[in-house]
Amino acid sequence: MTIVTDERCVEYRAPGHPERPQRVGRTLDLLRQQKTLEIQWASPGEVTEAMLLRAHTASHLARLSLREDFDGDTPAHPGIEDHARRAVGAAVEAMRRCRVGEPTFSLMRPPGHHATRSQPMGFCYLGSLAIAALEARATGIERVALFDFDVHHGNGTEDIVAGQGGVTFASVHQHPCYPGTGTADVGGNCFNFPVAPRAPREEWRATLGRALERVRSAKPQLIGVSAGFDAYVRDPLANGTLEREDFHWLGGQLRALGVPTFHVLEGGYSTDLPDLVFHYLLGLAGKDFK
Repeated sequence: MTIVTDERCVEYRAPGHPERPQRVGRTLDLLRQQKTLEIQWASPGEVTEAMLLRAHTASHLARLSLREDFDGDTPAHPGIEDHARRAVGAAVEAMRRCRVGEPTFSLMRPPGHHATRSQPMGFCYLGSLAIAALEARATGIERVALFDFDVHHGNGTEDIVAGQGGVTFASVHQHPCYPGTGTADVGGNCFNFPVAPRAPREEWRATLGRALERVRSAKPQLIGVSAGFDAYVRDPLANGTLEREDFHWLGGQLRALGVPTFHVLEGGYSTDLPDLVFHYLLGLAGKDFK
């Protein structure tokens, strides 16, 4: 198991904003202290303009350097462009490393799956997972599948990869919920699996299973995962019902697909995030629930 991170990602914040990167710092502390997983540590890789421009418009990239908030949820924090580029670099590095057969997890902020081709939104500035997927396609991978289990629909990833040959996208998310999209399939390659607020855990698991079957049926050579932990029952931003056992189960389900996987942290705003990530990684590694 490889974790890709850069501790500078915890350096931005806004008073009262639910996006508190310090949660990543606590998760790093737990992973460094635990003795169950054998973890290798890695740093973000290089990000080129060509990588970014496959996913985003030139005007979107230029806008990131301006000190003007993008919307009420997405402030123009000092240095946010650098933070976002490092998050992209971590996703790309995770993708590259998983191609040799080991699961990799990008433990970074900011998240990325709401950033559309032309607009930062929803705490997200650059579409890290989509950029990594398009880089995989550009460097020899014919079939990539993306699986998003964040409680919020991955509208940005969908906007970037809809209609892209060789890429399949499946999103399981609460609806109605922010950003209000994800009720229908899009582009012939983007498949949405909405779940009602406060749906029972069993319904969440069944829906996740259907989405994973869609991923499996695409016969991907590589799977990229938007790993959001905000469908957790005690997360403050939505109405999910999942417990830590469910995230462990989900990690095991992804492992059972037998395809190289890389994982990018998206949402998860509970103080229990470190424990949720740890149990998900245990499932990925084939370790028993603790």
